[in-house]
Parts: sequence; structure tokens; C-alpha cells
Amino acid sequence: MSQEQSRFKKLLNKKIIMGVSVIAGSVFFIAGIIFWGGFNTAMEATNTMDFCISCHEMENNVYKEYKPTIHYTNRTGVRAGCPDCHVPDPWIHKMARKIQASNELYHKVVGTIDTPEKFEKNRLKMAKRVWKAMKETDSRECRNCHNFESMAPQFQKPRARKQHLNAFKNGQTCIDCHKGIAHNNVRHMLTDEELEALEAPDESYVREVPKMYLDGLKQVEAEEKAKKEQLALEKQNAQEAESLKIEQAVKEALDEYKNNTGNKSDSKVKNSSKTKDDEKTNKSSAINVNWKKSATRDITIFYPGETSIEWVLNGRDHGGARPFSKGGDRCVTCHDNETADMGAKIVSGEKAESSPIPGKRGSISVSVNTVYDTENLYMKFSWKDTKHSPVSFVKGGKMDPENKVKLAVMFATDDVEFADRAGCWATCHHDARNMPDAPTQAVLDASKLNGRLTLGSGVTKYLKESRSKLEIKGRRGKKRGGWDKLLSEKDLSDKLSQGTFMDIVRYKSGSGAVEDGHILADRQMKGGQGAEFNAKLKNGIWTVILKRKLKSEKKGDINLDVNKIYNFGFAIHDDYTDSRFHHVSLGYKLGFDNSTTELNAKKL
Repeated sequence: MSQEQSRFKKLLNKKIIMGVSVIAGSVFFIAGIIFWGGFNTAMEATNTMDFCISCHEMENNVYKEYKPTIHYTNRTGVRAGCPDCHVPDPWIHKMARKIQASNELYHKVVGTIDTPEKFEKNRLKMAKRVWKAMKETDSRECRNCHNFESMAPQFQKPRARKQHLNAFKNGQTCIDCHKGIAHNNVRHMLTDEELEALEAPDESYVREVPKMYLDGLKQVEAEEKAKKEQLALEKQNAQEAESLKIEQAVKEALDEYKNNTGNKSDSKVKNSSKTKDDEKTNKSSAINVNWKKSATRDITIFYPGETSIEWVLNGRDHGGARPFSKGGDRCVTCHDNETADMGAKIVSGEKAESSPIPGKRGSISVSVNTVYDTENLYMKFSWKDTKHSPVSFVKGGKMDPENKVKLAVMFATDDVEFADRAGCWATCHHDARNMPDAPTQAVLDASKLNGRLTLGSGVTKYLKESRSKLEIKGRRGKKRGGWDKLLSEKDLSDKLSQGTFMDIVRYKSGSGAVEDGHILADRQMKGGQGAEFNAKLKNGIWTVILKRKLKSEKKGDINLDVNKIYNFGFAIHDDYTDSRFHHVSLGYKLGFDNSTTELNAKKL
């Protein structure tokens, strides 16, 4: 053996680490590479969609549910498969997940979910396990693709951008809101206690709101405001042009009529030009206002179904319940641009309505003009009339045959707790007349409160402040609401004196009657200062004008100070409807020469 070969042999047999020779270490190293390559290849083979759906339990259940969702197919062609959501990226967490998967192999062998019936029986249990894991990791797998800090609010709906802003500030994570986005949602099967615990904010998840997000919010809000103002201006110009066109046509017709008849009096000419709509119109008073100084605010009111204030406050029913009750978020912030869609879902019975009316429209676009002078506030409401849709559960198809239309307008200060966020929604309860938890008339007739409350035709609107307690959740069979938890006469009188009430005025088209009252313990439709209305239905358009004094000495009336801001909402009963089967607005702010409010009354 040569000297060179001898040195090479000694090198191979040289001990390097823990008595291991170079040759043995090399063998281990190469074997390790081969093993790791094989292990990693096998690991990745189990991290594919094909592997996940290779068993019929997954292919015939969750895979079918997943295929129609946006995670499977979308406009950008980016697909999030099973491993993207259910297998962590970090190696240590991935190993832990793979070890946990051995339990799933056991259940595969014993057939725990091998039939659709067994799968459905265990669905909630499996979903809760996934939700819990995602909550504990701050939705780590969601954030592999969706980064809070990279969100562009300009491309989000108002509701989404507001909820994401809340998530930054309050410490909420993706899975709190986004259950059921890839599979059938079973969130409704959770108990209220489970739901509250699972979706409660976690302070450790609070994040600083990125400057990019705040800048995006300012940009999109400014763009939306400018767009609304432009649309309002275009609509106002169109209305003025149409009015001039109609006036000119009437003038030409009158001139032609006079030329042909000569001996007809002006009064007869004017009377002959009335339309059928004009003849059916009831006018309570003549209200002459220069509306050219007013700004037009288009408000889409919508059919609310059975969405009471208890519904709004219950997270099971309403995803925005926590931001509303805890954060003071206003309904209009999230839903102002969604009211037509919301009304369509509810009126059809898809959501929150057990007695849908076939053919009833889900929303009404209303133009609202507001001005004031030294003594009065003037408001003009204009909207399209509708064809009659008979109510199947009412004899004759008309709930209120005498009144084709009723318009109710409400005002409140911040002394009413929910008025600042929800407007007149604060008066609607789950135990009111025709609502799901309404007491029977026999119960009402036998109640010791009969006499203190107006119960002859069921429970009317009332405020939370008039009751000692409201049942929000309806747990363990309890009725939601609080109609029978009335405060003492003294407490109610004190609250009325303190301004804790909602001021209401209402117009009825049948008789032209005007009601002026307030809502606290129930709905009192008299006792106010006496508002005035002027109404007409012409060319298929309703126009109702309200004239209301700014100041009043009567209880149940709000004195309107032009230096302050008030909560405002309104409702329209169209097509002879009554009770809750109306269309309502969200809660808006009314100001005087104040451009920060949704309704800005300009001084005449």
C-alpha cells in the first residue's frame, strides 16, 4: 500500500464527533439526506387536495360544499385548498398537526363519519375543534393569504371596512366573523355561551391600525361623499327640469283651452285640469316653502321583517351586535348602501320574516329635503307609489283599507340609549304586536298593566328605558322583550320630564289626519303641539311635506335647538299596510346648517 493510500485510509477512519469516523459519518449523512428526502416527499404527498379527498368521507361531504365557494374558484384564479387552511406552514406546528392526524386515521378505520348521517351528527363537533384551533392561533392559516396590514378598504363594502377596523382596535381575528366560508355553516348550532366565548375579542390580538388602511378609509369615504352629492345634485336638477316641463305643458294646455272656450272661468279651468290622483289626495294644510335652498338626501328605506332591537343586540342573529352594543357603532355606518339588498332578503322570507307578503317591494327610495326658518322645521318626502299586493293573511287583502299610505317621523336626543345608533329601531321589540314573541290578547286583557298601557290591539312600540329589564337572548324558552317589566308611574314621569322619549308625528292619507305624540312606555299618538302636513299623489309620485315648530311647551315634544344635532328616523306604511309590515329607515343625524350630518336643514 502506498504512503498516499495509507494516509487516505487513516483519514476515513479518523474519529470526528462522538467517536464516529469520517466514513461512518459520511454514510449517516447520505442516509439522512435520502431519509429526509423520502420523508419530506411523503409529507408533501399528504398535503395535497387529491390526498385529502381520497377518502369518500371528505369527497362526498366537505369537498362538495367547498367547490361552489370563492376559495375554490374566483376571478383571479387563486385556489386555497384543504392544506392551505388546515395544515400549518411552520415546520414544528406542521409536525404537531400530522401527529394529531393519526387520530383521524383511527376514526377512518372505525367508521365514525363513513355515512352522510354520521357525518352530519359529528359536523358541529368537528367544526368547533377547527374554530377553536384557529382562534388560538389568531387565524394563522387565514393570514397566510389574508394580511390585515395589506387590506385596501377602497375595495371593501362599508360593513367590511368598519368591521376590519374594529378587529384592529378590539383584538378580533378572522374566524370570529368568517365561519362557514368554505363549508356548510353550523354557527347557529352553538349555544349562546359558546358563541360569546368563541367570538370574544382577545387583547393580545390588538393591532395598530396601519397608516395605509387609514389613508384608504379617508380616500374612499371622500369619494363616496362626493358621489352622493353629485347624484343628489343631478336628481334635483332633473326634478326641477321635469317640473318646468310639466308647468309649461299645463300652461300651453290652459292657453289652448281658453282660446277654444273663451267663456270658461279660471276656476273651472283649474278644476278640470285635476288628475284622478289629485282628487284622491288629502291635504291637511297649505305649506309654501322654497325648496331650492334645500339639499336632497336620498334614503332607501327597507322592509325590516322581525328584526327587533333585541334581534339587533343578539350576536346569534346579527353579526354587528357587539360593535353596536359595545363599540357604539351606528347602523348607517355599515348598512347605508345595503338597505335595498337587506330589504329584498327579508321581504322574501329568506331572513327574519315568517309571514312574507308575495309581491311586496323590499325597499323604497325616498328623496328627503329639509329646511327651516325662525319658527319651523320643514321636511319634504317624495317616493314612487306602488301597485297593490294583497296580503294573504288578511281578509280583503288590505290591513288598513282606509289609508293607502301612512308616514311616521321620529326625533330623539341621545338621552334615548339606542337612538344615536339605530334611530326609531330603539322602539321596536320582539314582543310587540305581530312579532314572534307577542303575548296573546287574552294575556294582555288579564294583565295588571292593562290600563297603564294601551294594550287593546297588542303591545305597541316602547323604549328600553321604560322597563326594568329586557330579555335579549331568549334563552331557556324565555320570551324576548320586556313589555311586562314596566317601571313605576313616577319613574316614567321623571324620564318624560328629562327628555328620555322619542317624539313622533304621523300622517294618514285616508282622512288627512295628523297625529302628534311620543313613545316611552308605549306609543301615545296625541298630546303634542300639532304638526302640519301637506300631501299629494301625482303622476305616480307621493309628496308629503311636514311642518313642525322648533319650540314647544308640551311634554312629549322635543325642542329643536338649531345649534344641536338630533337623531332622526322615519317609516312609511304603503299599500294599505299596518303594524310592523312597513318600510323603515336606519337612524340618521339631523342638523341645522351643519354639513357633518346626514340631513342638513338649510335656513330659508
